[in-house]
Amino acid sequence: MIPPASPRPTQLGPLLARCRLARGWSQQRAATELCAVAGVPTLSRHEISRWERQRRVPGGFWLGWLAVVLDVPLVVLADAAAATRRAGSTRAAGPGHAPVARARPAGRTGPGRTGGTTRGGGARVTTTG
Repeated sequence: MIPPASPRPTQLGPLLARCRLARGWSQQRAATELCAVAGVPTLSRHEISRWERQRRVPGGFWLGWLAVVLDVPLVVLADAAAATRRAGSTRAAGPGHAPVARARPAGRTGPGRTGGTTRGGGARVTTTG
């Protein structure tokens, strides 16, 4: 188990990278291990990279499996994910650069998202009643 590097809440990306590297794993190996325990064959090393670069923050499902695979308490990962979300944009901003907010395309739905359903080329279909 790897503790956070500083007393202030650690952001998730660097924490995941430290834990993965402490095990001597590549991003591909981490993805393979996650797929094996979660029974989901579609997670790629590219998603691991996105999490580590904080382009995306994994949801509760993947945080739970990351805790198992990396042998880190779930509360540590959940706190780091919350700190990452609180930090605002998931895009890294250098000195003198404001964080860039990214809007989600209209009509995207899925776990944790609300709205109408999408069909075809992303057109939003809503019902009135």
